[in-house]
Amino acid sequence: MMSEIAIIGAGFIGLASAASLMRDGHRVTLFDPAGVGQGASFGNAGTFAHYACIPVNNPTVFRDLPRFLLSNQSPFRLRWGYLPHLAPWLVRFMMSSLPRRYETSAGALAALLDCAQDGYAPLLANAELARFVRPRECLYLYSNAASFDAARPALDLRKKLGVAFDVLDGAAIRALEPGLAPIFERGVLFSNSWHFSDPQGFLQTLYEQLAAQGLKLERSTVDAVQPGADGPSLSVGGVARRFDHVVVATGARSAHFASQCGDPVPLDTERGYHVRFPGAQHLVSRPVGWAERGFYMTPMSDGLRVAGTVELAGFGDTRNRSLLDLLTFSSKRALPALDTPDSNWLGFRPTLPDGVPVLARSRASERVIYAFGHQHLGLTLAGVSGRIVADLIARRAPPLDLAPYAATRF
Repeated sequence: MMSEIAIIGAGFIGLASAASLMRDGHRVTLFDPAGVGQGASFGNAGTFAHYACIPVNNPTVFRDLPRFLLSNQSPFRLRWGYLPHLAPWLVRFMMSSLPRRYETSAGALAALLDCAQDGYAPLLANAELARFVRPRECLYLYSNAASFDAARPALDLRKKLGVAFDVLDGAAIRALEPGLAPIFERGVLFSNSWHFSDPQGFLQTLYEQLAAQGLKLERSTVDAVQPGADGPSLSVGGVARRFDHVVVATGARSAHFASQCGDPVPLDTERGYHVRFPGAQHLVSRPVGWAERGFYMTPMSDGLRVAGTVELAGFGDTRNRSLLDLLTFSSKRALPALDTPDSNWLGFRPTLPDGVPVLARSRASERVIYAFGHQHLGLTLAGVSGRIVADLIARRAPPLDLAPYAATRF
């Protein structure tokens, strides 16, 4: 049956949900004051990271967190003035890093990631969208054997969870990517991974195709979701707007709406950065991640994008110059031919203490669907998340058990 559906958020998750819902014949309206793909979806590393089943919360944080917080070379930062607000989240994060909970989270992510390529299949069957795909495997780099050895338990868990990869020595790394400085002793090449040449361009093209089929976009701020006994409504500019279903897919800003629907989800934000080196995309042929420094270098249509780092500091728009400098310095250390970046970006990734997204019905109304909290995996999991949203609304069996992704798990 055709329904009127509102989606809050026009990033990867919101657009992929709209595509799945419209394939089912529904009428969809997107709400996003910034427009299409202007949040975390704009500035990500562009990688289809189906191998990324190791959550940030893992047992190594007990060993590494003090060093991360005190080192000026750390890719992980905490703004100390934000600590009073963050403390309850941080306690949950540390609890989720205990071995058994960490392995549970990794299993939940792996199950979802196993469906990620199939989730994208309907989108990439379209030639205009598929032209943004670059089918080159991602390479993780380690500058010394000790760092690689420390990563062995996580690599072993990936392998146990079905992730395929090859381990490379220094000579193999240089043969694969001769532009890299000869400072890397080990590498991991993840099979069947790929990346987008222009993530925002992909989303804009998808939006234009869906708009031609009737998708509406309102660049308006949604103030509230009201579940309602006889169906949900949105408060937009003080006016109530009724819909048959509402999808909350607005990333790091979703907690406000979940709380209004009876689900106090412990969602916070990771501030992520990128810098762009124009005309430098030819220096590597694939996404290259420097594991110890916490960033990717991805060749894109407009240059080389260097994206990564984590800063826990809320939604303030003041950029951390030391993190931008770290990205610039580290990428030039890895790729000596780099010149000077011409732009930088700050975005807000949604982060939950266990690193697992919420894909579920709300407590207050089965007509309000959640699809948020994807942390570093919004691009990768967009297709399957959109399919799950459509399955919940159609009351079809989803492609996997959704219990690990419930909002009520907290």
